[in-house]
Amino acid sequence: MIGDSKNLIPVTMAVALHVVVFGSMIIAFDYARPTPFTPLAVQATLVQEIPAVVPPPVVEPEPEPEPVVEEPEPEPEPDNSEELRRQAEEEKRRLDALLEQQRLDELRKQEEADKKQRERDEAERKKREEEDKERKRIEAERKRQEDIKRQREENERLRRELEAEQRQAEIDAEAERLEAVDAGQQSVYVAMISQKIQRNLSLPASAPDDLLCTVRVRQARGGEVLGVTFLGCNGDDAVKRSVEAAIFKSSPLPDPPQDNLFDPNLKVPITKQQ
Repeated sequence: MIGDSKNLIPVTMAVALHVVVFGSMIIAFDYARPTPFTPLAVQATLVQEIPAVVPPPVVEPEPEPEPVVEEPEPEPEPDNSEELRRQAEEEKRRLDALLEQQRLDELRKQEEADKKQRERDEAERKKREEEDKERKRIEAERKRQEDIKRQREENERLRRELEAEQRQAEIDAEAERLEAVDAGQQSVYVAMISQKIQRNLSLPASAPDDLLCTVRVRQARGGEVLGVTFLGCNGDDAVKRSVEAAIFKSSPLPDPPQDNLFDPNLKVPITKQQ
């Protein structure tokens, strides 16, 4: 036969034997390992020219079931619960201390911020008080200056009115006096004063018969003599002393017939009576 002449059957049997041996070696090696190993099934196919006559199929052996390897029970872990509890408590204390420190820091910062805010508020309050005091002081000073100005203006107005009234009174008095002088009453007043002085006059022997001394008598209200000034005199010093003594001896001088005739600086003539 063509197949036998080419040795196909022996070759196929040899390949199958090699496959079985190779699989047994893998299984044996897997048993020797401490951990389970799943062997891979190897299937080989010989590819060559197929003769006209197909050979019978090769029946591969069933793979043996994998052995069940029991895993060893894990060793019991040591009991470190007390250490873990201690570490947990220590960590909790550390966290509590950290939180407390943070709380104290926040509290301190808040207290410092509150203190600074109170200081700013106090400084602002004092500033407002100082500004208010300064504003009141300026306002009071302004009012005082206005009052002084008003008082000065009022005083000036009153002074002007008083001066105007006094001037008017003086004008009126002078007008009345001039009217009285024109009427001859001023001459009567001067004659009254001159006669009183003449009665008190004691002339020295050196006095000339035509003696004429004109004096200005300064008097106060009521006729009190305040001073004597000679405007002219043809007598010597002894005569002048006699005339001056007679004038002071006549104080107080007679009152004028009318009050408006009073003259504080009255001019009086003095002569030698025969």
